Amino acid sequence: MEDTLRYIMDIGEQMLINGAEVHRVEDSVKRMCTAMGAKRTDVFIITSNMVTTVYTEDDASFTQSRRIFASGTDIERLHRLNALSRKICAQHLSLEEIRSEYEDILNCKQYPFWFQCVACAMIAGSFTLFFGGTYPEALISLIIGVLVKFIVRFTEYALMNKIFAKFICTFLASVIAYGAVRMGWIYSIDSIIIGNIMVLIPGIGLTNALRDLFTGDSIAGILRTVEAVLSALAIAAGYFLFTCTLGGL
Repeated sequence: MEDTLRYIMDIGEQMLINGAEVHRVEDSVKRMCTAMGAKRTDVFIITSNMVTTVYTEDDASFTQSRRIFASGTDIERLHRLNALSRKICAQHLSLEEIRSEYEDILNCKQYPFWFQCVACAMIAGSFTLFFGGTYPEALISLIIGVLVKFIVRFTEYALMNKIFAKFICTFLASVIAYGAVRMGWIYSIDSIIIGNIMVLIPGIGLTNALRDLFTGDSIAGILRTVEAVLSALAIAAGYFLFTCTLGGL
């Protein structure tokens, strides 16, 4: 059971890291433990920690905990992890089968970086047009969207705080848009800044926070809500710093 619990915790940890809400992870861990022979399972999860205690039929107990440092959103990997948890519950897989399928999920091919840059550029440009921007402004927004993605990738490698990284992205995006205005390429930066801010807004994080609150996971919901609010404040602070330094020139 100790080895089984370790693999189940691995699956739950990756679900939490890749964007699952706390209630879904807790439910999945409980169901997998029950399917693998646990008489009782107690699970406590917040955004940064997992603790699971399993009781077997012979009244032995096993407890494992995990400290969660990373967080993000990978819908494809999350979908495959959900499918694996359901398969464990339905087919009672062996430890070797669980380990094999889990490693396949971790090694699955992800979208290349260039494709992520194109996606960010398209999102930024589309929102610029949506909020009343012109085609030249959308073109500048496309370029800034690629630069924003590069900045986000750099901050990930530098292990920089994500909230501070969004502050930097917003400030630099505003500065680049301001430079395009000074060079006479465009006449307004408002729609460009809004378009690139939409790339950084933590929409999924706030949605998961509300879902956690509605399902009764108050601590996890409050923590995620605070994180989303701080991210939004960091975005606003980046634009505010730009306004204070260069906006009046």
